[in-house]
Amino acid sequence: MGRPAAHVGVLALQGDVREHVAVLEALGAAVSLVRTPAQLAAVDGLVLPGGESSVIDKLSRAFQVREPIRARIAAGMPVYGTCAGLILLADRILDGLPTQLPFGGLDIDVRRNAFGSQVDSFEAELAVPALGEEPVHATFIRAPAVERLGDDVDELASVDGRVVAVEQGPLLGTAFHPEVGGELRFHRRFLDRVSAVRGRMPE
Repeated sequence: MGRPAAHVGVLALQGDVREHVAVLEALGAAVSLVRTPAQLAAVDGLVLPGGESSVIDKLSRAFQVREPIRARIAAGMPVYGTCAGLILLADRILDGLPTQLPFGGLDIDVRRNAFGSQVDSFEAELAVPALGEEPVHATFIRAPAVERLGDDVDELASVDGRVVAVEQGPLLGTAFHPEVGGELRFHRRFLDRVSAVRGRMPE
């Protein structure tokens, strides 16, 4: 028998879950909402949506998925985090709440709300050479920025001298929301990582 079709999850505790589901389904992926350890165990990759990173952190503990997510990341599961999701993927949050802990995995330091408050939200056209010549239309909403990159982390994009998109192995993070404007290429890149990891797994 052949391998079953891969499917991915969107962490559905808080944030712009529906927008990610819509983009992933538009790319032909089978998508599940993830709120429990059992639901996490059934997916091949995970999207961490934008929202409130401290709230998602707190709810992940309440729903007992924080440690399973950390274990899956350590085991090589592909993950894509946008905005709050990028904060959660960082190994270190420079200005997190005293009780806030990230899932970790990306060897970066990140600063929350690096571009200001909600009223400072903006849109920009970003050059992302890894995705081709066409610029990426990016929506920044109380966006974080990466202030330190580990040796194995690749910078994919920056704005005003601040790093806003990174990649490390199967982990991908953006400070902005491609899903808001219908940009598909980051999610396609994430799905490519899922396929690559599945291709190395035994039948």
